[in-house]
Amino acid sequence: MVHFDNDYMAGAHPEVMRRLVETNLEQSVGYGFDEYSEEARQRIREACNAPDALVQFLVGGTQTNATVIDALLQRHEGVLTADTGHINVHESGAVEHSGHKVLTLPSHNGKVSVQDVSDFIRNFNNDDTYEHMVAPGMLYITQPTELGTLYNLSELESLSSLCHEHHIPLYLDGARLAYALASPACDFTLADIARLCDVFYIGGTKCGALFGEAVVAPNKALLKHFFSLVKQHGALLAKGRLQGVQFATLFTNHLYEQIGKHAIELALEVRRIFVSNGFKIAIDSPTNQQFFILPNTLIDHLQQYATFEYWGPRGDEESTVRFVCSWATTKEDVKLLEDAVLAF
Repeated sequence: MVHFDNDYMAGAHPEVMRRLVETNLEQSVGYGFDEYSEEARQRIREACNAPDALVQFLVGGTQTNATVIDALLQRHEGVLTADTGHINVHESGAVEHSGHKVLTLPSHNGKVSVQDVSDFIRNFNNDDTYEHMVAPGMLYITQPTELGTLYNLSELESLSSLCHEHHIPLYLDGARLAYALASPACDFTLADIARLCDVFYIGGTKCGALFGEAVVAPNKALLKHFFSLVKQHGALLAKGRLQGVQFATLFTNHLYEQIGKHAIELALEVRRIFVSNGFKIAIDSPTNQQFFILPNTLIDHLQQYATFEYWGPRGDEESTVRFVCSWATTKEDVKLLEDAVLAF
């Protein structure tokens, strides 16, 4: 049985695990004030071309989104996002639980459009009863999106310009950022993201780490008292060195890039297998998530050999499914999947 359910089923990349084992018995101060965490911060600042950025490590993606959004918003404000956005669909109301409303916009293949964001803000400001309404206080996007699609550089620049015009922060969820940067459709760099986004995070959990995410704020003044908020949200790790070691390793010798490239190559091979055998693509994704519309008979057959996820409810005759590759996916895994498809 091979596994294509998601990109965090395995533990950590072997190089990350090796460094964790090597440093396991060292004694260090807690909460990310150790030398490894500082090394990781410096490596991330260099990669982002943001020498003065705040870099804070948190334990997971949901905690990161809830904490950052809570830090950026005033009490009467909400966060704009696509209706397919992770904070709206797959975080169990974590943002609402912190006291902020998720304000949804139409999804265009997982993305928000500049026009929709502009219209929402304009309509809010032109409403005579706006003081009775939740104000749009920030924009949340993901890269890649929940549907595996990408904002190109021009779209990022336009969204950034619009947000700054209206004095609201642009926040980018980078849970799968390694796979965005490695995609053949990518026309931006990590430095571009740091230049255009007010806050973003570099995903570790889905990109080779055991756990952990790195929040980056090029203008650290935007996240006042952030350390205390991280602790308040239960996202601060006492043994902070564990995150420092992992991110220092991921940003040594281009490992983060290599992890993304490996997963993308195999994901596109999975795409080839289904397309070349006449099956339909559900979403045109250039990243490590691939979506297909398959006959239920084929799905039932493949489930004898591989695990993967339905994307939505099972249909009467055919269904949409998702296959995900990661650093841990092997060529042998993909070959076994291909053999199973051909045997159908």
